[in-house]
Amino acid sequence: MKRDSRVRTGLTILWALSPLLTAGLASPIIFTHVALRLRRWAHWLAAAGYLALESAVFATVEADPGTAGDVIFSIGAVVSVLGGTAHAFAVRGRVFARRDAVAFDQAQGEIRRRRELRARAHEIARRDPQTALEMRIGRPDLPRGFDDGGLVDVNHAPAHVLAQGLGITLEQAERLVEARERCDGFVSAEEAAALTGLPPSLTPRLAEYGVYLP
Repeated sequence: MKRDSRVRTGLTILWALSPLLTAGLASPIIFTHVALRLRRWAHWLAAAGYLALESAVFATVEADPGTAGDVIFSIGAVVSVLGGTAHAFAVRGRVFARRDAVAFDQAQGEIRRRRELRARAHEIARRDPQTALEMRIGRPDLPRGFDDGGLVDVNHAPAHVLAQGLGITLEQAERLVEARERCDGFVSAEEAAALTGLPPSLTPRLAEYGVYLP
């Protein structure tokens, strides 16, 4: 396993050195590969840039010393060779990242994205509860076109939705339903937890995933 890892590392280093080993000829190819792997427009632009540099180098290869063409040739060659090599080493880790590491990064990114969606939906509910009701924020059981990041309307959603969305038992969710009917709805996670006797450890979840609309 260690030998395979060393071979893999050696091959990726050779990949990054290819602009240097080919006098810059590999730079456009390398960054086309980078763009295909990472799928970002910046890398497509880099590939196009290196291709343009190589075209300029070939066009000025026979330029007389001291002429503008000679300057273009020199600059193009240096950037394509040394710049391409340095650039390849800079992105090597991302291009050849192991699948589990990529999956972990994607999962983290999705968690952050969902958290931001919840924060935005919470802000809508705070500023304009009526709009939040019309958008059906916190009601995954109803048809809607707005992604609220997984919020649950604690004052209106049925028990099974509360259980699933808040990560609590159905019995705890039914206690929430009974208590909200008695007090005509909760105003906060703290009140909901206090009036239902739920464990204090659940209050942060009630605050993050719950929305309390009138």
